[in-house]
Amino acid sequence: MAAAAVDARVFLEVRRRLQSALLILGVPDEGGLPMDVCITPTSLQMKSPGGCTELWLPAGVRLVPSSCRGLRHVAGDGLHLRLQARAEFCTKLISVFNQHSQAQECCTFYCQSCGEIIIRNRKLLRVLPLPHENWGALVDEWCCHPNPFANKPLHPQENDCFTGDCFFLVNLRRDLQQPRPEVAPVETRCLSSENHLKMKPKANTKVICKRCKVMLGETVSSETTKFYMTEIIIQPSERNFPIIPRSQFVQSVIAQCLVELSSARSTFRFTLQGHDGKAYILLWLLNSDTLVIEALESSTSIKKFPLLEDLLKADSSSAWNAVKVLYQPCIKSRNAELASSWESDVSVHSLTLPSATCLELLLILSRSNATLPPSLRCMNSFQVAFLKM
Repeated sequence: MAAAAVDARVFLEVRRRLQSALLILGVPDEGGLPMDVCITPTSLQMKSPGGCTELWLPAGVRLVPSSCRGLRHVAGDGLHLRLQARAEFCTKLISVFNQHSQAQECCTFYCQSCGEIIIRNRKLLRVLPLPHENWGALVDEWCCHPNPFANKPLHPQENDCFTGDCFFLVNLRRDLQQPRPEVAPVETRCLSSENHLKMKPKANTKVICKRCKVMLGETVSSETTKFYMTEIIIQPSERNFPIIPRSQFVQSVIAQCLVELSSARSTFRFTLQGHDGKAYILLWLLNSDTLVIEALESSTSIKKFPLLEDLLKADSSSAWNAVKVLYQPCIKSRNAELASSWESDVSVHSLTLPSATCLELLLILSRSNATLPPSLRCMNSFQVAFLKM
């Protein structure tokens, strides 16, 4: 690499299944100096009268230089071109819950935000997925006799853990260190015998972390608690608490949920609603085989294409597996008509998370959208974002 570096901004989106890549080279804004670009199977080289910069691709990623096509200049972005690519690059996913390895083991449940121990040394003999939310109706269709499971909720036993779309159901024992649900009066309106509105206290079922006061889940019954996957980390008891940046953890958990649900149920549109029942985000999963490579060469390019704070590295480039989504925010009555149509559509799947986490995810999506080259930020009236897996 030459002593002087080119002020270059590089964005590479690789699709594994299609074996194709979109390469965007941001040219310097000032001066309009000519730049030569050399593409090899394992690197990109950019030369200008001011210097030379070479970007090496991650191991397992190879480009096919002879396949370059569609070269064009897009105002605000730079040079766009497409070419063939092969990617075997894979990072270790943040495990939401490994059913095979963690069953029969003693596990500890941690608050992801602060590391507070929620359940200590719980031996899980069974880790079972919960059926589809409409399983009762399916039983009625398949059985020639009355449904034997009618009005019988599924509650885990002492050493069970049931997994839902984005939550765990756990039976809490008294001898374990565990959070206590907040019991606070909630004002609800009810009609009294005198036809006047009265304020009646209602029990609050939220489960709150003792240390950081983050909402972890909700009580389902006197013995069963629902913990949200975005708030809890489950580890074998012999391991220490893993320190994972919050935005990275939320992205990974949501991305894995979307991928698993789309594969199992062939649904690609999702409504994210808070525990208060309000819709916060409409999500449309586009693809899950994306590898994103982004190079930052100077402070100027950081202002142009910044990364999330937990992705900034000492080196000049970052690469990560990602899912590509379209999204629309629904806060403050935005997109109310679209949200209403999605809620009544049977092909749209609803996910419930703590309201604060929905706002966190919306911020992550907005920041991801802002990091993209301007021409990639919108598609069919939706905003585009990548969630790191």
